[in-house]
Amino acid sequence: MQQQLRTDLITDYDRLAGTWWDPRGPLAPLGWIARARAEFVPAADRDGARLLDLACGGGLAGPHLTGKGYRLAGVDLSQLSLNEAARHGYRDLARADLTRLPFADRSFDVVTAGQCLEHVPDPYAAVAEACRVLRPGGTLIVDTIADTRLARLVAITLAENLPLPGRPERGTHDHRLFVNRPRLLRTAREHGVDLRLLGLRPHLREGLGYLAGRRERVRMVPVKATGVLFLGVGRKR
Repeated sequence: MQQQLRTDLITDYDRLAGTWWDPRGPLAPLGWIARARAEFVPAADRDGARLLDLACGGGLAGPHLTGKGYRLAGVDLSQLSLNEAARHGYRDLARADLTRLPFADRSFDVVTAGQCLEHVPDPYAAVAEACRVLRPGGTLIVDTIADTRLARLVAITLAENLPLPGRPERGTHDHRLFVNRPRLLRTAREHGVDLRLLGLRPHLREGLGYLAGRRERVRMVPVKATGVLFLGVGRKR
């Protein structure tokens, strides 16, 4: 009998809400990825520009978006995480499902969806919603895990089981939710956004320094291969 997909991941993030900013805790790599994601956010081109961070968690992207000219909004299912995001630059926060956003069409200049699509039963519906609330000319940025055997090995078999700092808890990921790249591109295109994909990986020397306890953060560097962790960026037509 096939195991059912989990629908209660919110309980994990409520329980871990106090660890969002722990540099060696189970959510630490999300901070590294948030920093890399923020580098693709363009400076605001108008007064009153708004950025929506889907599944914003504890607001890890906030410090990296300071000075870019946006009013930050965030959506998450964990109220405890939203409370933390409010302390890190987010002004408009809502507890909501990513597939049913409580915002009008064309409400935001930038929409980001970082490390969340691989936890959503229908990630493509979430992408369609992200495109809906994005204004024409606005930027969509997503990063997630590819539905490949290599990603399953790296993100689950190794990352969730090796006794290393920054290790996600066992059961964090379900490989059946990993994202199909052609379908992601097609969904975004059908809703007005042509995404460009690139891979991300930890900086090797900094990663070794982190494991040795000599560093608290690791840069993520872009690579051509998108078979494990990848980022997509595009503008809405």
